[in-house]
Amino acid sequence: MHTAQTIINDLKSGKVAQLYFLMGEEPFFIDEISSFFESSLLAESARGFDQTLVYGKDTSVDALVSTAKRFPMVADRQLIIVKEAQNLSRNIESLMPYVKQPQPSTTVVFCYKYKSLDKRKALYKALSKTQVVFESKRIYDSKIPAWISSKLQQKKLKITPKATQLLAEFLGNDLTKISNELGKLELIVGNDRNITAELIEQNIGISKDFNNFELQNALAYMDQKKAYQIVKYFTKNANKHPIVLTIATLFSFFSKVMTIHTTDSSNPQTLAKAIGVNPYFIKDYTQAARHFPMRRISAVFEILRTMDVKSKGVDANLNPKDLFQELMFRIFNS
Repeated sequence: MHTAQTIINDLKSGKVAQLYFLMGEEPFFIDEISSFFESSLLAESARGFDQTLVYGKDTSVDALVSTAKRFPMVADRQLIIVKEAQNLSRNIESLMPYVKQPQPSTTVVFCYKYKSLDKRKALYKALSKTQVVFESKRIYDSKIPAWISSKLQQKKLKITPKATQLLAEFLGNDLTKISNELGKLELIVGNDRNITAELIEQNIGISKDFNNFELQNALAYMDQKKAYQIVKYFTKNANKHPIVLTIATLFSFFSKVMTIHTTDSSNPQTLAKAIGVNPYFIKDYTQAARHFPMRRISAVFEILRTMDVKSKGVDANLNPKDLFQELMFRIFNS
C-alpha cells in the first residue's frame, strides 16, 4: 500500500516508475506528491526541455500517449504531469495499451482528483500490478489532531494538546488550509520550537478562550457563566461561529461522552482510545459523563436535532443570539 511519504521516499532514493496514478477524494496528498515531482525529479537545467505540465481539460489520452513516447532531450528521462486528470475520465480506459508498454524513459503522473478508477476494470488492475497507484483518502475529523502533530513533528516542531485541538476545531479537515496555517506558524515560532494556544490566538486569530472546544468544556463542568460568555462572543462574531458548526461539535462531544458510559473500563488510556481523543483531555469527558448520564445525553441529542432544524429557519425565525441562548438553556436544563 503506497502512501504519499513512501512514494516521495522512493523518489528520493532514485526508485522511479513510468506511471503514477494519484487518485481519490483528498487533494492535499495528490498535490504534495505532484509538487515533489515538479520540483525535484529533474535537475532545474533540464526542466525546460524534459518537463511538461498539462491539464486534463486541455488534452486527450491520445495526445498524452504521443507525448509520452518521445525521448528526453537533455535528462535521462522526461516527466509529464497531468493536472486535473479527472477531466479525462470518459476515455481514461484508452490508456490501457500504453500501460502495457510504457516508454522506459518517460514518467507520467496523473493527478486524478475527487474520484477514483473503477477497481473492477482492467486499467486499474494493470496499473496496480506494474505501476504506482495511490488512493488519497479523506482523514476523519477525529484523526486531524494526530495528523497536525505528525506534520509538525516532521518539521521538528512541538505543539501543545490544546493548540492542536484549537487548530482542528477552527480549520476542520481541510488539509491544505491546515498546512498553510502551520507554515505561517513555523515562520514565527520561538526558539523553543513550541506552538501554543497563545501563539495561535496572536497570529491566526483563533480565540483561545472563546471557541467550541471551550464551550464543550463549560458544559462538561456545568459552568453556565462561562458557557453563556462564549455564546455571547459567538453571536458577535456570527460569520466565524455559525451555530450549525457548534451543534455538530456538541453532537460529536456528547457522542463521545455516551461512549464513555458504554465502555467497560475506567482506565484513562483505554477510555481515550475508545473515544479517539488525546489522553490529555480524557478528564473533561469523564467529568461530562458524571453530569450527563445516558438518559440525559439522549435528551441532549434531541435538543441538538431540534435546534439544528430551527437554525435552518424551519418553524422558527430566530436570530443567532436567541438560538445560542435557547440551546444553552435547554442543555443545562435537560
